[in-house]
Amino acid sequence: MSDRRIARKLRRRKLQRFSHISSTEEPLGQPKKKQRRSSAETKDGGDPTSIQIFPPELLYYIISFLPVKDVVSLGQTCRYFYEVCDSEGIWQRICRRLSPRLRNENSGGSRPWKRSAILNYTKGLYFQMFSGRRHFVSKTVAPLLSHGYRKFLPTKDHVFILDYNGTLFFLKNALVSSTMGHVQWRRACRYVVLCRSAKDFATDPRSDTVYRKYLYVLATREQPVATVMGRSEAGTAAGSRLCDCVEVYLQSSGQRVFKMTFHFSMKFKQIVLVGQETERTLLLLTEEGKIYSLVVNETQLDQPRSYTVQLALRKVSKCLPHVSIRHMHSNQSSALYLTDEGAVYFEVHSPGVYRDLFGTLHAFDPLDQQMPLALSLPAKVLTCALGYNHLGLVDEFGRMFMQGNNRYGQLGTGDKIDRGEPAQVHYLKCPIDLWCGLNHTLVLSHSGDLGKDLMGCGCGAGGRLPGWPKGNASFVRLHIKVPPCVRRICSTRECLYMLSTHDIEEVPAYRELPASKAGLLPSDTEAMAARACEEYLSQLHRCRTLEGRMAKMKEAVGSMPLMTFQKDFFWEALDMIQRAAELRGSPPSS
Repeated sequence: MSDRRIARKLRRRKLQRFSHISSTEEPLGQPKKKQRRSSAETKDGGDPTSIQIFPPELLYYIISFLPVKDVVSLGQTCRYFYEVCDSEGIWQRICRRLSPRLRNENSGGSRPWKRSAILNYTKGLYFQMFSGRRHFVSKTVAPLLSHGYRKFLPTKDHVFILDYNGTLFFLKNALVSSTMGHVQWRRACRYVVLCRSAKDFATDPRSDTVYRKYLYVLATREQPVATVMGRSEAGTAAGSRLCDCVEVYLQSSGQRVFKMTFHFSMKFKQIVLVGQETERTLLLLTEEGKIYSLVVNETQLDQPRSYTVQLALRKVSKCLPHVSIRHMHSNQSSALYLTDEGAVYFEVHSPGVYRDLFGTLHAFDPLDQQMPLALSLPAKVLTCALGYNHLGLVDEFGRMFMQGNNRYGQLGTGDKIDRGEPAQVHYLKCPIDLWCGLNHTLVLSHSGDLGKDLMGCGCGAGGRLPGWPKGNASFVRLHIKVPPCVRRICSTRECLYMLSTHDIEEVPAYRELPASKAGLLPSDTEAMAARACEEYLSQLHRCRTLEGRMAKMKEAVGSMPLMTFQKDFFWEALDMIQRAAELRGSPPSS
């Protein structure tokens, strides 16, 4: 008997022995067994030639060792493997391999173990420095105890990350040894747990991280029940209650310097900051959609003393008691409120910022700066981004609108004319994320090859728009390699950050635009495009140098409603033409 036949019989006996001693209980989500066997069997005992004949326990065991990406790809091959790879039994095994801490807990939802596995597989924080000679995307250290990434915030010296279990991690910069034996400074290479049971956190809203000295954390803590004459309020033995509180930490060391606790009946879900250090205003959003505020003096937080602060209902909740706020955005001199119905309300505390945003001071009242101002938009707003003197809005149809100061072209409209009302950016639709900085704007969007691109406009000084040092008045594709699962972006003066995560419980945010709301007729759209091309052509005639004409052509290409790969083709072709012209015009070397 040949060695090949002996090995075949040994494998068959081992498979039969495994299927005989396996448990009869079907794991959670196990697909129904196939009754029909494969017709292709060998003559000497019915050796199966299809993987469908494998015992489900063995198939689950084998597939659980595949990477998450391969499990998803395997589930797309046929209906049988879709049912197998979609079962919770496989994803529970994968969770135990990726995150041993998740043995006895899950993320909730209809598919808890699958959601947990994908959250922990796709989590990552990437960054690219603007200074230095080498510009490439790097990845920070990944805390092993974290359960996905929900929110991140860079400060002056470090980075803070909040996971889906409410654990806040403190990613530190440190000196480490490189592969060449040299000591180098690495960003976010070590981590510690700052606190647990955190709901949200915030810091100074200015884009310059130098001002981010303190970190405000909204968390839930157990507080002892107040006792009177040795008895608790309920008349039973002294116990504890869960109360929301705000803890203040030093961003440099992670030391807690201040804590304020609220009544147990007050339940909050978000915190943002407004104002200067000496009069810092904390805006707190309750679970019912009401906004409360209190004022603290940051310059006195490091002094060991105790005092009482007053928590007051914000004017937007007083004037509009029927309105439920869903989300808040803030800057140094303004706050933006997004309601459940998709309406947007503004608070502006500075006349200069008010003029930049609305183009006039007609309705500005310096004695009543908390009066909410409504923005008029034709559809429900889903997401917002607030810069110092400009903002971005995205409605339910994926249309993007910009408003405010446009001195550096940060609105992406192709010109540098300020907009006192929301102006639509027609060539960008359905963005993944939108971020507004001091005088530039970033947009994370889908590319044509199922990847993602990072688009930017405005001022390019300091390398904040990689590949476009002079900036651009239209959104252009930045020279950055974006990881496939990036969902959030943020930029500081020194660095660009990208948060990677994927949550299967998220539903598609955008819907199709009805024909009745499509706006202009095709003839009107073509007329506007023709006038824009004529304007760019006249500007090209006024350019005296080849470099100026190339820059103007790139700007014109960026403003056209083309696909991303088409814009990349034209921009690369223009660069090639410019380089060839420069080489032709340079004097020959001796």
